Amino acid sequence: MAERLLLRCRDIPDLRRLDVYVANGGYQATRQALTAHTPEQLVDIVKASNLRGRGGAGFPTGMKWGFLPKQTAKPVYLCVNADESEPGTFKDREIIEDDPHQLLEGIIISAFAIRCHTAYIYIRGEFAHGVCVLDEAIAEARRAGFIGKDILGTGFDLEVWVHRGAGAYICGEETGLIESLEGKRAYPRIKPPFPATHGLFGCPTIVNNVETLACVPHIVLRGADWFKAIGPEKSPGPKLFCVSGHVVRPGTYELPMGTPLREIIYTHAGGIPNGRKLKAVIPGGASMPVFTPEEIDVPMDMDSVQKAGSFLGSAGIMVMDDTVCMVWTLMVLERFFHHESCGQCTPCREGTGWLEKVLRRLEYGDVTATARDVDLVLNIAGNMMGTTICALSDAAAMPARAFVTKYRPEFEQHATRGRCPFRSAPEPARAHG
Repeated sequence: MAERLLLRCRDIPDLRRLDVYVANGGYQATRQALTAHTPEQLVDIVKASNLRGRGGAGFPTGMKWGFLPKQTAKPVYLCVNADESEPGTFKDREIIEDDPHQLLEGIIISAFAIRCHTAYIYIRGEFAHGVCVLDEAIAEARRAGFIGKDILGTGFDLEVWVHRGAGAYICGEETGLIESLEGKRAYPRIKPPFPATHGLFGCPTIVNNVETLACVPHIVLRGADWFKAIGPEKSPGPKLFCVSGHVVRPGTYELPMGTPLREIIYTHAGGIPNGRKLKAVIPGGASMPVFTPEEIDVPMDMDSVQKAGSFLGSAGIMVMDDTVCMVWTLMVLERFFHHESCGQCTPCREGTGWLEKVLRRLEYGDVTATARDVDLVLNIAGNMMGTTICALSDAAAMPARAFVTKYRPEFEQHATRGRCPFRSAPEPARAHG
C-alpha cells in the first residue's frame, strides 16, 4: 500500500496542529458524517466495511456498536482504549503524539453514530507527552467548534475528556478499563452483562481502540467498498504492524491487512542483522503463541494467523535471532504477567507466579531444576487456560505452552545442565516479594 493513511503524519510536518490538519483535508469526514448521514447510516457503513477492532480481540466494530440498546433513558458513553500496554506494541502512541486530530475525528464520528455525548480517552499513564498533545488538540478542536455544543451547527453535542491511567496492563482489558475509569481497582468484570448494556457507570458503553477509531474517518470519506478492497474480505483495511527485536529497521509499518509475515520481517524491516539466523517470532504481542522460522509464511490477518496457531492480537511482531535463549525469553514474559496480574482470579494470581518460579529455576539453577520441570510448565499453563474472568491468565499460558512445545529440546537442555547453557556463569539468586 503506497499511500499512508493512518501514518500520514510522517509525510506531513506538524500534522498535530489543527491548521495543518484542516489544510490537508482534516475534519471533512466529520462534516460529511454529521450533515449527510444519520447515526444508523454510519453504523451500517462501518458494518459494511468489515472494520475489526485493532486492539487485540478483532471483534467487528459495527457489530459491537449495534449491540447498544435502541432505546435507553441512560447516557451512552464512548471509551477510547489508549492504554497500549501489550509488550511489543507502540502503534497507538504514534497516532496520539503525531496525529491526534485523526483520533479526535474518529471519536466525533463514532460518538455521533452511537448517540454518545461524552467520550473518555483512557490513556496509558507513561504517555505524558501524549497527554499534553491530546489536551492541546482537544482545546484546538473545541475552539474551532468540532467539540462542544452544537458541533458544526448540527445540534450534536460532545465533550471529550482525557483520563490518565497508572501503567497497569490489566486496564487494557475493557471492563478493567471501565472499573479504573470509575475510580475503582481495575478488576475485570464477569461477562455478561457486556459493556454495551452495562458499562461505564452502569450505562451503555462502547470501548474502541485508538487505531480502530482512526480508521473511521477514512471509511466515511472513501466508503465501505474502498476499505474492503484492502486486504482480505473478512478482516480488511490498512493495518499498523509494530516490529521490534532483531531486525535491521525496527518500527511501525502501515501495510495492507494480510501482508505476509515473512515480507514484513525481511522486506520492510530489513531482515535479521549481522548475518544471524531467525529463531522465533511472536506475531501479535507478548501474549500470543510464538512462531518458528518454518511458520512465518502466513498472511498477517486475524483469521490466517489464528489458523496458523497464534493470534494477530495487537500486531506487535517480536523477532528473535539464534542468540536468544528461549527459556530466558519465556521467563521474562512470565515475570511481566506475574507482575501485572490483578490477583482477582486464583489460577492467574498463583499460576503466573508459579510459572515464573519454575522458569527461573530452569534458567539460573538457583534451585535445582529437574526434567519434570519442563512438563510442569505445560501442566501449570494447561490449568490456567479458560479458567479466569479475563484473558490475562490465557495470555500468560499460551506463550508458555507454545514455547515449551516448539523449543522443548532447549528447555530439556536447561533441566539436564541445571542452568542456562548459553551463559558462562549463573546469575545470583534474586529475592522475591
